[in-house]
Order: sequence, then structure tokens, then C-alpha cells
Amino acid sequence: MVRIQVDGQSHEVEAGGNVLEACLELGYDLPYFCWHPALGSVGACRQCAVIQLPDQSEQPGRIVMGCMTPVQDGMRLSLQAEPAVAFREQVVELLMTNHPHDCPVCEEGGECHLQDMTLMTGHHTRRYRGRKRTHRNQDLGPFINHEMNRCIACYRCTRFYRDYAGGTDLQVQASANRVYFGRAEEGALENHFSGNLVEVCPTGVFTDRVFSAHYARKWDLQTSPSICMHCSLGCNVTPGERAGSLRRVQNRYHAAINGYFLCDRGRYGWQHVQTGARLRNVRKKQDGVWQDVPAETAFAGLPGPRKLLGIGSPRASVEANFALRELVGAESFSMGVSRRERAVLRVCWEILRNTAARVVSLREIEQADAVLVLGEDLAHSAPRMALSVRQATRNAGFARADAAGIPRWQDQSVRTHAQNERSPLLVAHTYETELDSIATASLQADPGQIENIARAIAHKLDRRARKGPRLDGAAGAFVQAAVQAFSGARSPVVICGTSLRSENLLEACANIAHGLQARGTQVGLAMVMQECNSLAAAMLGGTSLEAIAEQAADATLLVLENDLYRRMPPERVQDLLHNADEVIVFDHLQTATVQAADRAVPVAAFGEGDGSYVNQEGRAQRAFQVFLPAAPIRESWRWLADLARALNLRDRVPWTRQDQVVEACAERLPAFSRLPEAAPDATFRMHGQRIPRQPHRYSGRTALHAGRSVHEPQPPLDPDTPLSWSMEGWAGQRPPALIASTWSPGWNSVQSWNKFQDEIGGSLRGGDSGVRLLSGGESDAAWYAYGDAPDQPAAGLWIVARPDLFSAEELSAQGDAIRQRQIPPHCALHPEDAGALGLQDTDLVNVTLADGSVCQLPLRLTGRVAPGVACVPLDAERAHWDLPARGQVRALGAQR
Repeated sequence: MVRIQVDGQSHEVEAGGNVLEACLELGYDLPYFCWHPALGSVGACRQCAVIQLPDQSEQPGRIVMGCMTPVQDGMRLSLQAEPAVAFREQVVELLMTNHPHDCPVCEEGGECHLQDMTLMTGHHTRRYRGRKRTHRNQDLGPFINHEMNRCIACYRCTRFYRDYAGGTDLQVQASANRVYFGRAEEGALENHFSGNLVEVCPTGVFTDRVFSAHYARKWDLQTSPSICMHCSLGCNVTPGERAGSLRRVQNRYHAAINGYFLCDRGRYGWQHVQTGARLRNVRKKQDGVWQDVPAETAFAGLPGPRKLLGIGSPRASVEANFALRELVGAESFSMGVSRRERAVLRVCWEILRNTAARVVSLREIEQADAVLVLGEDLAHSAPRMALSVRQATRNAGFARADAAGIPRWQDQSVRTHAQNERSPLLVAHTYETELDSIATASLQADPGQIENIARAIAHKLDRRARKGPRLDGAAGAFVQAAVQAFSGARSPVVICGTSLRSENLLEACANIAHGLQARGTQVGLAMVMQECNSLAAAMLGGTSLEAIAEQAADATLLVLENDLYRRMPPERVQDLLHNADEVIVFDHLQTATVQAADRAVPVAAFGEGDGSYVNQEGRAQRAFQVFLPAAPIRESWRWLADLARALNLRDRVPWTRQDQVVEACAERLPAFSRLPEAAPDATFRMHGQRIPRQPHRYSGRTALHAGRSVHEPQPPLDPDTPLSWSMEGWAGQRPPALIASTWSPGWNSVQSWNKFQDEIGGSLRGGDSGVRLLSGGESDAAWYAYGDAPDQPAAGLWIVARPDLFSAEELSAQGDAIRQRQIPPHCALHPEDAGALGLQDTDLVNVTLADGSVCQLPLRLTGRVAPGVACVPLDAERAHWDLPARGQVRALGAQR
């Protein structure tokens, strides 16, 4: 710690930071543009000027840029000195000479960092009367609008897109006063984090194109804290609602998970909530024809207590799955996945709760000095984790800068000094992934070889791990590179997951972590799963879909938020549904399973209900309802409580409030004993007040209901949360789990997160939201004695799934904007295999699995796929394929 003086006030601050960060942490309002807490300093905008006084004398001192000046013990600074104030005002005036001043029609208006900083400097008069510079805007795809005339050349966009996220198609062009930030030619931005430009840009150059279609000002959006539903990482988001419809999703800062950034699927995948495929009424089949029926008769005509079977879902909340489990009984409850997926999820849960390694967060991955990724394409299965891995590769450069005395926040200096030096990143998968371009070693191999590679690494690190077959050539070199990288690492991370459906691979990766831990290395372990509550499903227990199918005869089958046609072959699903006496589906989409059911019940989608979710690191978090959906839509567990009453089984699901379900789950299942700690309960108050969902400037409430009444309707009471359905309540500092939108006096943009942090880029005041249900590193784990790895068949290929960020996930793929970014389906094959099979590029081929599943796809030849492997898209048509599996690729005919 060092002591500094700011405008005569003495403060103690952390050593090593810069003046701008120190001032912001101390609560001072010092304007800035180019600096960003995740991107560091480049000194491009010259806006954060302060006066540094030389000593205790009254000499005038000198102007320095706060973001480029390190704090030093005894430093004397002045933010309010006249030269500093005048300098900052002049800088803003120069930046505004070419700005169009179109705030009334700019979508950034009211939450614009440029507006905030202009007012903060005191600038209010435009003296420039010359002709303004103009630019041609580009079409940047379905996510982003482009308005270059508003640019102030802060360089944030390219620094994030190119330097931080690894994008290559957005560049800075031209020079002097005509700097242009765009693509070489029009087209959709290719990077999976392009949507962050909306929040990174301090002006309205990049705005949300999806939001534009039904725009509302920030102060007219009702918001609540929520969780992304589109992968297992549990990124924090803020949905915004207006007039009963969801309008947008923004990043909600969480230091341990997503930090300041979201992937594009998380930001734009919410459109399924308002798609035409929504199920909005209770429906019942009568003589094979669907009819809407009143909600109170949803379960009329069902016989009394009988054989009940329940199929849960990894995309449903903990509360919904738990209520279903209690209603049907643990022995009659299914996790809602295939036998093979259930097995790997149970292994994940077993490893994570017993491992001696640390179960790492995304923030901890960023701090790793060596990373090994086996069998996962993180850019598509866990994109925000891929971004963290990308940052981890910079740690060698940071260490080199530390040795040279260069502060880490001097971004360009660190990058220049580090050159191309990177921390070890080793990636082995069945095809080349996006991370391969920055990996120190990468390998494409079939699933059996990847298992053997994991075994070999584990055995070389510790002889107690079971030995695999001898590996030579590229595989042997990869093993040696991994062992060498780990030998010199202090905080390495091992990443694997369920994509290859391999229990052996998961256990071998656990053995790698155990071997490193036994050496005294502080190793981290991360396991990627497919869906938002996959780990919670494993923790709840339950059997597989195949086991439920064996019991389905003459049963009432309850299907919870799960399209079974995406889990099993259609004929097996049809047999399951046909054998059941009655099929009741609870879902928010009109899926194929809904169409095949006897009754369909509409349940709350994202933003329409409250629920708890457990991410891949075992962190339980709460997603809060952002608006009240039209009746009869409700949370699934409430419908199950109604069903229990209809069946005279009320004692099994007796709850009427959210907190009751959470408490019952914590009491009956030891794995969820800390679930109530994930967020404050409904009785929580700040100074006797609830937390408002609406900002204090929320307007037009009467106008919204003018078609019914000119009177102001009384806001409903929320019995399930400490949030209010109005702007009334405590708008000051709140617990992190209850912070949705950000606002502080003078700070209307998302840059105001610094007002909620004790330390810039650190946790929110009160700590990270959620609660870890497991952490690892607490026990001496046993070594896993995995089975034999499968051999490459003498004839045939490995058919593996290649997920696409925009088509693989069920919910997000429903959105119009997401659909425009989906990759055309095709089968990818190595040229050597194509030559052996007599296939040519663009041929139409039949891909056939050993179980008889077949599809037709155009062929694409690429050296990025391992020999012996054929990659097919993991989308709606092939979602039920249990891959990887053995299969054949045969020519059907040349594609025209």
C-alpha cells in the first residue's frame, strides 16, 4: 500500500496501479474514454488529465494523464486544479468537433459514456462551426449497427475485438482525423464476442441491432438479475423488458465468471422467448385434435394416485426438477438424458466433488500459467471459457513485463515487450479449433487416441496413474510437450468435458490433475457440460431415458421442459410416448414432444420466472423474473403443485412460494444444502425497502395501460423475491445477487460498474454472487482405473459432432438474429479419407451410424479434421445422435 493525496485529502491505495484506477476506486469522478478495466491503458484520448504537484510547495505542478501515470508513495494530485479542468474541457471540445450531436435519435442516448463524460468535464458550448467529417457506415451483420460519424477514435473497439477477443476482421484504417473502424468490406462480424462492442464503445458507433427493432430508452426498461441459459458456464446477464416483452440482454458483471463480456449467443439468444413457437395456453387433445382449455381444468379428468413417471431436464431450474422428483419419487425420476450422457455427467459430479485439485472459475483460468484442453471445442461449447483461455496465454508476456518493470496495465507496452511470447496452451481434439491458432501445441486425433493421450500424460506425471499404450509420432510429441509445460508451471489448469461422451477421458484428466497436485502444484480442473443445469441434474440423481422407457407401460408420464426427440431416435421416443397411458408435457416451446403429448402446459421461459441454476464449477445462482407473463404461464414447479393437488398428492409438492421449494431441496438433498445462500430470500430488505426492478426515471406507466384505464394500476406484490414491480424501493448499494442495472449519479452507462466495486476489476462489494456447492482441493482423491480405450475400427470412421455456437443449442437457435449466423450443415472429412472412399469435395453423402441413424449432407474436405474422423453438425436434425459413434460415409451423388 502507498499513501497519496488527492485535492488535499490523504488516501491509502494499492501500489502498482495507475492514477485513474486509484481515483475511481476512491470514488472520485475522473473522466476517461480509451481506458477500460479489462483492456488496460493506451493513453489515446488524453481525457483523464490531472495535475501532479512536485512537492509540498505551492508550485503549479504539471499535467499528466491519469491512466498512464503509476501511483507512487507520497504523490500529490489535483483533479480540480484549474489547468486540469480546462485541459479536460478542451479535449472533449476537440473530440466533439466532428460528433453529430444526435443524442435525441441515438440509441445510446441516456446510457452514453460520452454524454456522461462531457457533462462531467463541464463542457456545454460548441464553438466549432466548420464542416463535419462524415463516414460511410457498414452492414456488420444481424447483431450490430454501425454509425461511424459518432466515433471519437478511442480505439476501444479494435483493442477489444482484435487484441482481447482475437478477432481479425475489424480493423482501424486511414489516419489523422479520418480514422475509420470497420471491416475491409461489409459483412457480419465473425468473432463470437462481437456484441460486446455495444458496451465497449463509449459512444453510439456500435449499437444493438436486435434491440433497435423494438427500442426503448434505458430508463423505460424493467430489469432484474438473471443467468444465461445457453451453456454450462452460468454467465450473469441483465434482461430488459418493456410493455410485456423482452427487449434486450446485457452483460451483468461477475468477477469470477463472465467479468465484463458475454458471447454473442448469450447476448442474442433470448429471442426464443418471443418466437411464434411459444406455447401460451393449456392444451388438451380431444379425438386427436388440440384444443385450448382453461387453466383450472388443466388436469381435469386424470384418475387418482397411479403410476407416475417423471422426465426432468438439464435446461430446467433446480426447483422445477426437484418438484418433479418429489412428485413421482426418486426411483421414478429421470435426469432427462440418454444412458450414455447420464453416465458421463455422473462421472463429472463424482470427480468434481472428490478431486484434490481446485475446481476453477473462469477468472482463475485467466490466471493459469499453462492450460491443457482435451476433447473440447471451447469456442462453441463454452465460448466465455475460450475467452478466458485466450487471456491465460498472455501470462508469460506479463511475467516478462514484470521482470522489465513494465506495469501490466500499460497494455501496448506489455504487448510490444512480450512480442509473441505465450504461456503454454495445448489443445487436442478431433478437429482443429479456434484456440489452435494461439496454442503452443495442438493435435487432431480420433476419440480413442485422445483418451490414450490423456492416459499417457497422467502416467508420465505420476506412475500411480494407469499406463496407456505407447504413443509415437505426433501423439507422442504432444504428450511430451504437455508434460514439459506442466513441469515448469505453478498454477496450471486441465480442461475437459462431456463432448466426446467418454468416462475414460474424464477420469484420465482427473488423474492428470491428481498427479500434478501430488507434485505440489496448485492445479485447477474445469469440466465443460452441455446445458445450463447439467451439473444440477447429475446432483439430483435419477435414471436415464432408456430406463424410464422400460417402465412406461400404463403410466402417467410427466415431461418437464425437455424435447425427447432431441435426446433419442424418433422411433424410440414414439414407443415411449405410445406405451404411456397419459403424457403431460410442461414446456414453453411447441416442441415435437409437445405435439405428440396428450396435454401441454405452458411454463415460464427465460425472464418470465424465478429459478436456481448450478454452473460447471458448482456455483449455484438465482435467475430472477423480469416481467409477469400473460396468464396462464407460470413456473413449472407451480404447475406441478397444481397437479399434485389434482392427484390428491399435495403432501409431496405442498409449496406455494419459491423459498419453500429451495429450503425443501436443501433439507432433503445434502448436495444442495447451501442452495438458499445463492441469493437473499423474499424477506430481505434494504433499510426496510424492497429492491426496485424499474429505474427511478421509469416513465409512461399509465400510458402503457391507457387502452384499459387512465388510472395508475397498483403494482403487484412479488411474494417470491425481495424485488418490487415498480421504481419504488432502495436504489443504493445492494447485495451482488440483486444488482441488475447499473446507475450512479453522473454515470448512466455500463461503465458505472466501477461504482459497485471496491477494487477495479475485482469482486462487487459484498463478494461474488452465488454460492459454491463444491470447490475441490479438500481431499486426497483416489486414482481412477479407467477401462480400455476404444480402438479405431478396421472399416468405417469415427462420426463426431461439431457444434456450432449458433445452431447447437436448442433455445437460442430459435431466434431470427441467431439463425442468420448459423453455418450451413455439412460433413467435414479429411482429404486422405475422402480419397480412400472415392469421394470428392461438394459430393452429397449419406452418413450412417451403426444403430441405423442416417442423414444426407454435402461433403467438405479439410485438413483441419483428424484422419479417420467425419464431423457432422450438432443441430436440431441430429441433436439425438449419440456421438461420437462408429459409422460410414458413402457417396449419394455429386451436388449441383
